[in-house]
Amino acid sequence: MKIYVADDGDTLRTIAKKNGVQVLDLIFINPHIASPDQNIAGRQVIFPASARPDRNQANIPPCPPAQPPDYLDHWIPLTPLNQMAKTEYDVIIVGTGAGGGSVLWRLCEQWGRSGKRIGVVEAGDLLLQTHAWNIPTFDGERGWRYFSNPKVSIPIGNSLPEYSGARNILTFGGKTLFWGLVSPRMHITEFAGWPVTVKEMEKYYNIAEQVMDVNKEFSKGSSITEILLERLRENGFPDALFTPLAVDLEPTNYGEFHSNVAFSSILFFARALNLKSFDLAVKARAVQVLTEDGGASGVRVMTPEKNSYIIKAKTVVLAANAFETPRILLNSGIPGKAIGHYLTNHSFITANGFLNTKDFPEVLGTLDILIPYTEDLPYQLQLGGPEGYQVYHYKEKPRKDEWDIGFYGAFGKVESRFENRVSLDPVRRDEYGVPPIQVHFSYSEKDQAVIRQMGSAMRQASSVMGIRLASENGQPEMCLRPPGADFHESGTCRMGYDPSTSATNQYGQIHGISGLYIADNSVLPSNGAANPTLTTVALAIRSADHIIEQLK
Repeated sequence: MKIYVADDGDTLRTIAKKNGVQVLDLIFINPHIASPDQNIAGRQVIFPASARPDRNQANIPPCPPAQPPDYLDHWIPLTPLNQMAKTEYDVIIVGTGAGGGSVLWRLCEQWGRSGKRIGVVEAGDLLLQTHAWNIPTFDGERGWRYFSNPKVSIPIGNSLPEYSGARNILTFGGKTLFWGLVSPRMHITEFAGWPVTVKEMEKYYNIAEQVMDVNKEFSKGSSITEILLERLRENGFPDALFTPLAVDLEPTNYGEFHSNVAFSSILFFARALNLKSFDLAVKARAVQVLTEDGGASGVRVMTPEKNSYIIKAKTVVLAANAFETPRILLNSGIPGKAIGHYLTNHSFITANGFLNTKDFPEVLGTLDILIPYTEDLPYQLQLGGPEGYQVYHYKEKPRKDEWDIGFYGAFGKVESRFENRVSLDPVRRDEYGVPPIQVHFSYSEKDQAVIRQMGSAMRQASSVMGIRLASENGQPEMCLRPPGADFHESGTCRMGYDPSTSATNQYGQIHGISGLYIADNSVLPSNGAANPTLTTVALAIRSADHIIEQLK
């Protein structure tokens, strides 16, 4: 214990301040002093044996002035084209959809902190920061209306009479901002004519499914799905299964967010941002591939103001889509008999179905069923809903006995034929000086037979499930959608060994031109009857691995 004799004008408060102790400690141990602010000149003040330093007098330096951050103008870092034109890239990627995004992710994952330089150009602008279904203000109906806006998806089928259902989406993320998430693998028999082994496809399917969060858990436990699956499996459709969907169903644990349930290519870019730096420019229209000494040397890109820039690169990856990629190649004078040919899609039938659920459990849940195509069934049947409620967000689900089974339809296998093709208009030019595309397309007799089989299968499946097919709002109970309405066009730069029947080799490289690769639906040699996105991603990752090997 320590005794202190107060000077003239001292108080407990001033003594505490002088000696770096807390005034409360002095008040507690000196009860004979009535007030901490009383003048106690000449009086004795007792100090505790271990006085605590005053909190206001602790030896902590002041915080330095905050420095202004290197702020972002957009939700993803962008690089001006004039700056990109000063850089020579190891790889330049054209397009930001499923193919372009997966190539970027794989390059960044494998190259990490290496000195490799990667650039990406996108013809469209920033639109959504995630898949439309992740946005709370969109339910199924409002999301579809937004997608249908010609400012968002351009109805190019209006000028393509043989492919009238087609729409083009020129925006960051491409069609993956709105796709239906259905992610089945191609049937194993499809690979018989491909230049890729089943073993390789298994490896890259596994990688693609992992990075895209593909699973069959979305509707498990939903009574409407469980009951209809049982009816199908017991009555002629033993292969019916829960639809494999690219959805992240992990809960938010340990402070780790899992808020982007529906997958889009933007997640590829998000992952890539945290692995390696890259340059990205939007509103940057690639119009020409440049070559030198038999290899790719870069791309010519134009802005909306029609300013032209040359982006130099050792390797060029085109992933613009099955229309735009051959358009760029043809406009560039890239040789290849198969470029633009073998346009393939799926024949697409939809139906209006109604299901009485009066005897079902009260909580129906959501409906997602896939009847996959097989060697014997050249088509795929899909059911979803009911009435769009699998993506309803905050829309209240009513109680009723009969439900419209929305998104009920079938995709049929279409032959890959040379005469089905994309070509350049010989007369017209767009605002960038590039000819618009023309599409020549028809269904073969074999395709027509598959369409008839699909119609019969839809009626049979509806019957065993207890779904009543009926006309509604002027729409027939079943109809064949126009070519292009499936948004699954592919094959216009198909891979293969023979340059007379394929545009690229087994790794997606254009025959005869080193360093020029294709990484979108264009490379699929055939389309089976499965949704193509998962397969496109798997092949794009495989191409990226080959590029990495070539640029060692």
